[in-house]
Amino acid sequence: MDSTGMLQLPEELLYLWHSHRTEVLLSAGILFAIVRLAVHWRRRKSKEVLTPLALTPTDEKPLAIPLRREQLADANHYEAPLSRPATRPKAGPKRVTGTRKTKPSSNDVLAAVEHIQPLVFYYTLGGSTKTYAEKLADSLKASATSDVLAPEVLDLAETEYDEYFLSSPRKSGTVYFYLLVLPTYNIDTNLSAFLAHLDETHHDFRIDTAPLSGLAGYSVFGLGDRQEWPTEQEGFCTQAVEADKWMAKLTSRKRGFPMGMGDVRSDVAQRIEEWTTGVSSVMSDLAQGRGLGEGVAGSGAATESADEESADEQDDVPETAPKKVRRKAVKRSRTDDLEDMKAPIPVDFTTTSKPASKIPQPPKPMVPESSPTYTSLTKQGYTIVGSHSGVKICRWTKSALRGRGSCYKYSFYGISSHLCMEATPSLSCSNKCVFCWRHGTNPVGTTWRWTVDPPDLIFAGMKEGHYKKIKMMKGVPGVRAERFSEAMRIRHCALSLVGEPIFYPHINELLGMLHREHISSFLVCNAQHPDQLAALGPVTQLYVSIDASNKDSLRRIDRPLHRDFWERFMRCMDILKQKRFTHRTVFRLTLVKGFNIEEEAEGYADLVERALPGFVEVKGVTYCGTSTAAGAGLSMQNVPFYDEVKTFVLALEAALQRRGLDYGIGAEHAHSCCILLADRQRFFKASAGDGVPSWHTLIDYPAFFRCLESGEAFGPEDYVGAPTPEWALWGKGGFDPRDERVDRKGRPKVIEVVE
Repeated sequence: MDSTGMLQLPEELLYLWHSHRTEVLLSAGILFAIVRLAVHWRRRKSKEVLTPLALTPTDEKPLAIPLRREQLADANHYEAPLSRPATRPKAGPKRVTGTRKTKPSSNDVLAAVEHIQPLVFYYTLGGSTKTYAEKLADSLKASATSDVLAPEVLDLAETEYDEYFLSSPRKSGTVYFYLLVLPTYNIDTNLSAFLAHLDETHHDFRIDTAPLSGLAGYSVFGLGDRQEWPTEQEGFCTQAVEADKWMAKLTSRKRGFPMGMGDVRSDVAQRIEEWTTGVSSVMSDLAQGRGLGEGVAGSGAATESADEESADEQDDVPETAPKKVRRKAVKRSRTDDLEDMKAPIPVDFTTTSKPASKIPQPPKPMVPESSPTYTSLTKQGYTIVGSHSGVKICRWTKSALRGRGSCYKYSFYGISSHLCMEATPSLSCSNKCVFCWRHGTNPVGTTWRWTVDPPDLIFAGMKEGHYKKIKMMKGVPGVRAERFSEAMRIRHCALSLVGEPIFYPHINELLGMLHREHISSFLVCNAQHPDQLAALGPVTQLYVSIDASNKDSLRRIDRPLHRDFWERFMRCMDILKQKRFTHRTVFRLTLVKGFNIEEEAEGYADLVERALPGFVEVKGVTYCGTSTAAGAGLSMQNVPFYDEVKTFVLALEAALQRRGLDYGIGAEHAHSCCILLADRQRFFKASAGDGVPSWHTLIDYPAFFRCLESGEAFGPEDYVGAPTPEWALWGKGGFDPRDERVDRKGRPKVIEVVE
């Protein structure tokens, strides 16, 4: 010890500690780990001794069977087996046995139903709504069958809510369909109490989330006064809209038909008649066991964020699937891009023929059902018709059905988007444009080397696919019943979906089938097939994509497969000039920043001078956000702002004026970033009524069909339509005031128009 009484360690021991402390600590840690593992192993061994082997008879306690087995089934858990062992092991984990309880489909449920019972609910203060409800019941009663019974009319003011809106009515062999005819009041009434009941039922934790899911379906019709409350935001049919929202939640998305709306001062009788026809058709389908049909879920939101869905969306693989499975599915759905292949393509189809010694192979389908291309296109929303055609519902069609605006074609030419079918008879193209929405997923080629489907098969398949996709929208909230009914009759066809429509060998026969059913035709080509363009028959409007003003830019942007692409392009310009007297011709300029905007207005003006089209559409490119587009050198930085598009259009207009070409800005659609230049001498003229000159960019479609059926020669001036609407002219924005523009979240969007 030292003077303080502390114990002093020998210097040798202290030296050994500092020299070997690492080894000592590591050895101690290893020893501690070995002890812990030994203890754990001994405990595990003792448990295994206590746990009986499989199939070993043991004394078990009886299991408590739940009083309500339907609670277990409704919870979508494992269903209890019919026979249970008398006892269970005293020790060891519980074993869950039985089979997975799957939720029956709506069609399986309806297969056992004998009758559909419509119930018409209404609420009224003055009696007018009761009158409409009774007329509705009379109409349904007149069409009643053995499957669809005569409707019952119930007044919500005298109805016990818990009897009908707390759970689905039950009757052997009968399933109920609810029809709600509701006005809107700006005062406190029993209707407000009814809506509050639906709200409370949905949020009551003691009640099932969808207590009315046992219904066959439902639909709501609202009555309002547009003179007092012009829009839904200002009060038009707001209580009916709220009822439709809660019913969608309580029935688990069983909206059978889009909500109808009628103005009591004008069109309520017509609207309720259209709605009644649609509802009757739906109940007839239900009675025949077809259910509500496949489609978008009733409470789901329609795609509203982009012109087209991204081409590299997630595959239809459940999120719960293992990551390896999802990665495998994504890899399987990809298609190879011919231009990205390392080895050069040995054959040039434009200049080289196959050796005569080889036996030519029989033609194959362009898009076989077993191909990755078929998988990719169908995943993107296409319906493949035959072996080389397709149809797809446009996002503007969805928007127009919901009263959120039509595309630029409505502002420019009077085409309502919900009446338009977007299709193509050829999914193949001879270009690989950097801005193509389907980059790398559609076939390419310079000559037709596939099997050819007859035009009647293509036409029937297009219509069937389009109507099927329209029906998928009937459960989407916000879809207007009158527009849904109108959409079931195609009036326009845009042959511009993907690929090259003019590439199809029987394009004229297909156009004739469209025209015989009074469906207007808008055909888009890429100016790479001059022979087919020269042989093209009558078409309502002929588009030619002009994506560059010179050879180098065209090669970089369109990336054509033809070696003589520029010569083909210029030949098409000359053919277009000849057709300007027989066809309504349009130049379609897609502006891509960094590719074809800077200092190219003069070059575009030269092309316009050479072809003299009736119209020139200038549109900013839409970036779809795909990895393939990024690999082609395209990003959001290449998307021009609308101000940049306007600046370019003004520069192009000035360049045309310097060449003595009298083109002016006829219309615009700011929402699509699109502006229309038109030939002033042909489409700016005095109106029949007041004699004041104005733009006439709209099309008189009945006049077009009259000219076509007369058998006499006619030109685009023979079916010029009414004056361009005031709201579509330059400086007005071009958005239909009858519709409501919304943002990506579906909220109303306020647009300030600067004169």
